[in-house]
Amino acid sequence: MATRPPRPAELLLLLPLLLLLPSALADPDDEACLSNLRSSLTDPTGSLRNWTAATFAAPCNGFTSYLEGVTCNNGRVYKLSLTGLSLGGALSPSLANCTNLQSLDLSSNAISGPIPSELSSLLNLAVLNLSSNRLSGPIPPELALCAYLNVLDLHANILTGLIPDQLGLLGRLSAFDVSYNRLEGPIPALLANRTAVAGAAAAAALPRFNASSFAGNRDLYGYPLPPKRGAGLSVLAIVGIGLGSGLLSLVLSFTAVCIWLRVTEQAALMSGEEGKISHLMPDY
Repeated sequence: MATRPPRPAELLLLLPLLLLLPSALADPDDEACLSNLRSSLTDPTGSLRNWTAATFAAPCNGFTSYLEGVTCNNGRVYKLSLTGLSLGGALSPSLANCTNLQSLDLSSNAISGPIPSELSSLLNLAVLNLSSNRLSGPIPPELALCAYLNVLDLHANILTGLIPDQLGLLGRLSAFDVSYNRLEGPIPALLANRTAVAGAAAAAALPRFNASSFAGNRDLYGYPLPPKRGAGLSVLAIVGIGLGSGLLSLVLSFTAVCIWLRVTEQAALMSGEEGKISHLMPDY
Protein backbone atom coordinates (compact mmCIF):
# COMPACT_ATOMS: atom_id res chain seq x y z
CA MET A 1 0.00 0.00 0.00
CA ALA A 2 1.52 3.30 -1.09
CA THR A 3 1.98 5.97 1.54
CA ARG A 4 0.24 9.27 1.00
CA PRO A 5 2.47 12.37 1.02
CA PRO A 6 1.68 14.79 3.83
CA ARG A 7 -0.75 17.51 3.02
CA PRO A 8 0.21 21.23 3.42
CA ALA A 9 -2.22 21.62 6.31
CA GLU A 10 -0.54 18.75 8.16
CA LEU A 11 2.90 20.30 7.63
CA LEU A 12 1.65 23.55 9.16
CA LEU A 13 0.55 21.65 12.27
CA LEU A 14 4.05 20.17 12.62
CA LEU A 15 5.83 23.50 12.19
CA PRO A 16 5.54 24.68 15.85
CA LEU A 17 6.99 21.37 17.01
CA LEU A 18 9.90 21.72 14.63
CA LEU A 19 10.58 25.25 15.91
CA LEU A 20 10.62 24.09 19.53
CA LEU A 21 12.90 21.12 18.85
CA PRO A 22 16.24 23.03 18.83
CA SER A 23 15.46 24.78 22.12
CA ALA A 24 14.94 21.42 23.81
CA LEU A 25 18.52 20.46 23.02
CA ALA A 26 21.30 22.04 25.06
CA ASP A 27 23.91 24.12 23.34
CA PRO A 28 27.17 22.18 23.94
CA ASP A 29 28.94 25.35 25.07
CA ASP A 30 26.24 26.19 27.61
CA GLU A 31 26.24 22.61 28.88
CA ALA A 32 30.02 22.71 29.45
CA CYS A 33 29.74 26.13 31.08
CA LEU A 34 27.09 25.09 33.60
CA SER A 35 28.44 21.62 34.42
CA ASN A 36 31.98 22.87 35.04
CA LEU A 37 30.73 25.79 37.13
CA ARG A 38 28.74 23.38 39.30
CA SER A 39 31.82 21.19 39.74
CA SER A 40 33.93 24.16 40.86
CA LEU A 41 31.42 25.44 43.44
CA THR A 42 30.47 24.10 46.86
CA ASP A 43 26.83 24.33 47.90
CA PRO A 44 26.42 23.86 51.66
CA THR A 45 22.74 24.89 51.69
CA GLY A 46 21.66 22.74 48.73
CA SER A 47 20.50 25.70 46.66
CA LEU A 48 21.78 24.05 43.47
CA ARG A 49 20.13 20.70 44.04
CA ASN A 50 18.56 20.73 40.57
CA TRP A 51 21.91 21.46 38.88
CA THR A 52 22.31 17.89 37.67
CA ALA A 53 23.59 16.21 34.51
CA ALA A 54 20.01 15.69 33.34
CA THR A 55 19.19 19.40 33.47
CA PHE A 56 22.54 20.38 31.98
CA ALA A 57 21.55 18.34 28.90
CA ALA A 58 18.53 20.63 28.39
CA PRO A 59 18.83 23.72 30.63
CA CYS A 60 16.59 25.93 28.52
CA ASN A 61 13.10 25.66 27.11
CA GLY A 62 12.79 28.69 24.93
CA PHE A 63 12.85 31.62 27.34
CA THR A 64 12.55 29.58 30.55
CA SER A 65 15.02 27.40 32.44
CA TYR A 66 14.84 24.44 34.76
CA LEU A 67 17.94 25.56 36.66
CA GLU A 68 18.05 27.76 39.75
CA GLY A 69 19.35 31.22 38.88
CA VAL A 70 19.45 30.69 35.10
CA THR A 71 17.51 32.80 32.61
CA CYS A 72 17.35 31.80 28.95
CA ASN A 73 16.78 33.63 25.71
CA ASN A 74 15.87 31.67 22.60
CA GLY A 75 17.33 28.47 23.99
CA ARG A 76 20.64 29.97 25.20
CA VAL A 77 21.78 30.90 28.72
CA TYR A 78 21.29 34.66 28.85
CA LYS A 79 21.58 35.51 32.56
CA LEU A 80 23.16 33.78 35.54
CA SER A 81 22.25 35.08 39.00
CA LEU A 82 23.30 33.09 42.09
CA THR A 83 23.40 35.74 44.81
CA GLY A 84 23.48 35.20 48.56
CA LEU A 85 23.46 31.40 48.44
CA SER A 86 26.54 30.80 50.65
CA LEU A 87 28.33 29.25 47.69
CA GLY A 88 32.03 28.45 48.09
CA GLY A 89 34.71 27.05 45.85
CA ALA A 90 36.15 28.90 42.88
CA LEU A 91 35.10 30.45 39.58
CA SER A 92 35.44 28.08 36.67
CA PRO A 93 37.22 29.36 33.55
CA SER A 94 34.57 27.42 31.64
CA LEU A 95 32.17 30.28 32.31
CA ALA A 96 33.62 31.63 29.08
CA ASN A 97 31.65 28.90 27.24
CA CYS A 98 28.36 30.69 27.99
CA THR A 99 29.03 32.90 25.00
CA ASN A 100 25.50 34.39 24.97
CA LEU A 101 25.73 35.49 28.61
CA GLN A 102 24.85 39.14 29.21
CA SER A 103 24.63 39.23 33.02
CA LEU A 104 26.72 37.32 35.56
CA ASP A 105 25.90 37.98 39.22
CA LEU A 106 27.55 35.77 41.85
CA SER A 107 27.65 38.39 44.60
CA SER A 108 27.32 37.84 48.36
CA ASN A 109 28.78 34.36 48.51
CA ALA A 110 32.07 32.90 49.78
CA ILE A 111 33.74 32.17 46.44
CA SER A 112 37.54 32.36 46.57
CA GLY A 113 40.48 32.22 44.20
CA PRO A 114 41.25 34.42 41.19
CA ILE A 115 38.95 36.04 38.64
CA PRO A 116 39.49 33.98 35.47
CA SER A 117 40.90 36.03 32.61
CA GLU A 118 38.84 33.78 30.31
CA LEU A 119 35.78 35.88 31.19
CA SER A 120 37.05 38.28 28.53
CA SER A 121 35.56 35.87 25.97
CA LEU A 122 32.06 36.92 27.07
CA LEU A 123 31.82 39.63 24.43
CA ASN A 124 28.09 40.24 25.09
CA LEU A 125 28.54 40.68 28.85
CA ALA A 126 26.93 43.87 30.18
CA VAL A 127 26.83 43.16 33.94
CA LEU A 128 29.59 41.52 36.01
CA ASN A 129 28.94 41.51 39.74
CA LEU A 130 31.34 39.43 41.85
CA SER A 131 31.16 41.62 44.95
CA SER A 132 31.18 40.45 48.58
CA ASN A 133 33.13 37.25 48.05
CA ARG A 134 36.68 36.15 48.91
CA LEU A 135 38.22 36.56 45.49
CA SER A 136 41.96 37.25 45.47
CA GLY A 137 44.73 38.08 43.05
CA PRO A 138 44.79 40.83 40.42
CA ILE A 139 41.95 42.27 38.37
CA PRO A 140 42.42 40.79 34.87
CA PRO A 141 43.14 43.58 32.38
CA GLU A 142 41.54 41.34 29.74
CA LEU A 143 38.11 42.36 31.09
CA ALA A 144 38.52 45.48 28.97
CA LEU A 145 37.70 43.25 25.97
CA CYS A 146 34.10 43.05 27.23
CA ALA A 147 33.24 46.21 25.31
CA TYR A 148 29.53 46.18 26.27
CA LEU A 149 30.23 46.12 30.00
CA ASN A 150 27.95 48.58 31.83
CA VAL A 151 28.38 47.38 35.41
CA LEU A 152 31.62 46.11 36.98
CA ASP A 153 31.25 45.52 40.72
CA LEU A 154 34.15 43.83 42.53
CA HIS A 155 33.90 45.48 45.94
CA ALA A 156 34.45 43.67 49.24
CA ASN A 157 36.93 41.02 48.10
CA ILE A 158 40.66 40.51 48.70
CA LEU A 159 41.88 41.65 45.30
CA THR A 160 45.46 42.92 45.08
CA GLY A 161 47.71 44.76 42.65
CA LEU A 162 46.96 47.68 40.38
CA ILE A 163 43.69 48.72 38.80
CA PRO A 164 44.30 47.99 35.10
CA ASP A 165 44.51 51.13 32.99
CA GLN A 166 42.68 49.27 30.22
CA LEU A 167 39.41 49.37 32.20
CA GLY A 168 39.29 53.11 31.60
CA LEU A 169 38.67 52.40 27.92
CA LEU A 170 35.25 50.87 28.65
CA GLY A 171 33.16 53.71 27.28
CA ARG A 172 29.82 52.11 28.26
CA LEU A 173 30.81 51.66 31.91
CA SER A 174 28.23 53.40 34.11
CA ALA A 175 28.80 51.65 37.45
CA PHE A 176 32.25 50.76 38.78
CA ASP A 177 33.16 49.67 42.31
CA VAL A 178 36.43 48.17 43.56
CA SER A 179 36.16 49.49 47.11
CA TYR A 180 37.31 47.53 50.16
CA ASN A 181 39.95 45.34 48.59
CA ARG A 182 43.74 45.44 48.93
CA LEU A 183 44.49 47.30 45.73
CA GLU A 184 47.45 49.64 45.43
CA GLY A 185 49.01 52.22 43.17
CA PRO A 186 47.50 55.13 41.26
CA ILE A 187 43.87 55.27 40.13
CA PRO A 188 43.83 55.20 36.31
CA ALA A 189 43.19 58.68 34.97
CA LEU A 190 40.59 57.39 32.49
CA LEU A 191 38.44 56.10 35.36
CA ALA A 192 38.69 59.31 37.36
CA ASN A 193 38.30 61.67 34.39
CA ARG A 194 35.93 60.17 31.83
CA THR A 195 36.28 63.07 29.39
CA ALA A 196 39.36 61.40 27.93
CA VAL A 197 37.33 58.36 26.88
CA ALA A 198 34.89 60.05 24.54
CA GLY A 199 36.12 63.63 24.33
CA ALA A 200 34.93 66.80 25.96
CA ALA A 201 31.73 66.89 23.88
CA ALA A 202 30.48 63.67 25.48
CA ALA A 203 31.78 64.45 28.98
CA ALA A 204 28.32 65.09 30.40
CA ALA A 205 27.12 61.64 29.33
CA LEU A 206 29.92 59.75 31.08
CA PRO A 207 29.98 59.35 34.87
CA ARG A 208 33.03 60.30 36.85
CA PHE A 209 33.43 57.68 39.54
CA ASN A 210 33.79 59.28 42.96
CA ALA A 211 35.83 58.30 46.00
CA SER A 212 33.28 55.70 47.17
CA SER A 213 34.20 53.52 44.17
CA PHE A 214 37.80 53.25 45.43
CA ALA A 215 37.50 53.60 49.23
CA GLY A 216 38.91 51.01 51.62
CA ASN A 217 42.13 50.32 49.68
CA ARG A 218 44.87 51.66 51.96
CA ASP A 219 47.59 51.85 49.31
CA LEU A 220 45.42 53.24 46.52
CA TYR A 221 45.96 56.91 45.73
CA GLY A 222 45.26 59.66 43.26
CA TYR A 223 42.15 61.58 42.27
CA PRO A 224 39.42 61.23 43.52
CA LEU A 225 41.34 59.89 46.55
CA PRO A 226 44.12 61.87 48.32
CA PRO A 227 47.60 61.92 46.77
CA LYS A 228 50.23 59.34 47.54
CA ARG A 229 51.43 59.26 51.14
CA GLY A 230 54.83 60.85 51.55
CA ALA A 231 54.46 62.85 48.37
CA GLY A 232 53.39 65.85 50.46
CA LEU A 233 54.12 67.01 53.98
CA SER A 234 52.35 65.28 56.81
CA VAL A 235 50.39 67.19 59.43
CA LEU A 236 53.12 66.60 62.02
CA ALA A 237 55.78 67.90 59.64
CA ILE A 238 53.75 71.04 58.95
CA VAL A 239 53.23 71.63 62.69
CA GLY A 240 56.94 71.07 63.33
CA ILE A 241 57.93 73.54 60.65
CA GLY A 242 55.52 76.09 62.08
CA LEU A 243 56.84 75.69 65.61
CA GLY A 244 60.44 75.83 64.41
CA SER A 245 59.81 78.99 62.42
CA GLY A 246 58.11 80.62 65.40
CA LEU A 247 60.96 79.74 67.74
CA LEU A 248 63.54 81.03 65.26
CA SER A 249 61.63 84.31 64.89
CA LEU A 250 61.49 84.67 68.68
CA VAL A 251 65.25 84.10 69.04
CA LEU A 252 66.04 86.58 66.27
CA SER A 253 63.72 89.19 67.79
CA PHE A 254 65.25 88.75 71.25
CA THR A 255 68.75 89.05 69.79
CA ALA A 256 67.81 92.21 67.89
CA VAL A 257 66.38 93.79 71.06
CA CYS A 258 69.53 92.94 73.02
CA ILE A 259 71.73 94.47 70.32
CA TRP A 260 69.56 97.61 70.23
CA LEU A 261 69.74 98.03 74.00
CA ARG A 262 73.50 97.53 73.95
CA VAL A 263 73.97 100.14 71.24
CA THR A 264 71.65 102.57 73.02
CA GLU A 265 73.54 102.12 76.27
CA GLN A 266 76.91 102.74 74.61
CA ALA A 267 75.56 105.85 72.88
CA ALA A 268 74.32 107.22 76.20
CA LEU A 269 77.69 106.63 77.86
CA MET A 270 79.55 108.37 75.06
CA SER A 271 77.20 111.35 75.26
CA GLY A 272 77.80 111.63 79.02
CA GLU A 273 81.58 111.56 78.62
CA GLU A 274 81.47 114.31 75.99
CA GLY A 275 79.44 116.47 78.41
CA LYS A 276 82.03 116.04 81.16
CA ILE A 277 84.93 116.95 78.88
CA SER A 278 83.21 120.08 77.56
CA HIS A 279 82.46 121.20 81.14
CA LEU A 280 86.14 121.00 82.12
CA MET A 281 87.35 122.93 79.14
CA PRO A 282 88.22 126.62 80.00
CA ASP A 283 86.45 129.47 78.28
CA TYR A 284 88.57 131.68 76.02
